[in-house]
Amino acid sequence: MARVLRHYGSLIGMAAIVLFFWAALPDTFMTARNWLNISQQLSMLTVVAVTMTVVMVMGDFDLSVGAMASLAGVVAAVLFTLGAPVPVALAAALAVGLAGGVLNGVLVSVIGILPFVATLATLTMFSGAAFLVSGGKTVFGRDIPQGFADFARSGLPLGTLDGKPLVLPALTLFAAAVTLAVWVVLDHTTYGRRLYAIGGNAEAARLAGVKVDRLRLSAFAFTGAGAALAGLMYASRVASANPVQGDGLMLSAIAAVFLGMTITRDGQPHVLATVAGVVTLGVMDNGLTQLQVDSYVRQVLVGAIIIVAVSVSAIGKRAMRGR
Repeated sequence: MARVLRHYGSLIGMAAIVLFFWAALPDTFMTARNWLNISQQLSMLTVVAVTMTVVMVMGDFDLSVGAMASLAGVVAAVLFTLGAPVPVALAAALAVGLAGGVLNGVLVSVIGILPFVATLATLTMFSGAAFLVSGGKTVFGRDIPQGFADFARSGLPLGTLDGKPLVLPALTLFAAAVTLAVWVVLDHTTYGRRLYAIGGNAEAARLAGVKVDRLRLSAFAFTGAGAALAGLMYASRVASANPVQGDGLMLSAIAAVFLGMTITRDGQPHVLATVAGVVTLGVMDNGLTQLQVDSYVRQVLVGAIIIVAVSVSAIGKRAMRGR
């Protein structure tokens, strides 16, 4: 029983959630159109969560990703209003994300500030910068180039359903490409194996010749760039940008990584497990929304389910150690 709880408890719980909503919403929940809609809604969170996994495999985390996503979005939008070409605005936004990630990495790995304190401070900085850049207001669609906005509305045609076109969203494809790239980096490169080594025992990794500080800095830079990408995806989807658009991403991304950790054998973060966590959060939000559950109640239920999932995994671990 302990082995089942440890290795399959969370998977069983995820399957139960899907079955519950399928039973409660038989006409809408398990339709292809609904799942494609879920995939598009989750595309930004997926990018943030899988790049957050890069720092969490080392035992660190980044509280500033939501604010960074907001900042990157408004930087691009404001540059659009100034007449900057799309490639220039996108490059500037990504550069801001990368620079923010490097700043986090320097604070944590070079200066030695705890990740919680360092990224909490930069969260405040990036959020304030987003308000300064945008003037505290939303940059609306008329200032966003049509080509940039059209990206989020495009996709891969899959045929028709009930006489209406069925499209795999471009944002979903982009998130899948980012996920694949991060999975390859973490699971199939020396760089990724060294990050896992740092997470297992940073001092042992250092003694083995791993450049711990440099790798931690690069991992935070990776996550900052991922947050910036998510901010650009959101701006493209809604054809606007505002200084609070990424506020919900940080907690959801960390929750997704922790949910994913409950289904891995060693309890370590893993990209594919993180995606499973993202899907779980997305399915719950979609199902509860369709059931017209109040948003505040949804927050309580999502938090409770995360606690249950992590608790089941922890109970299974303790039971197996007691054998």
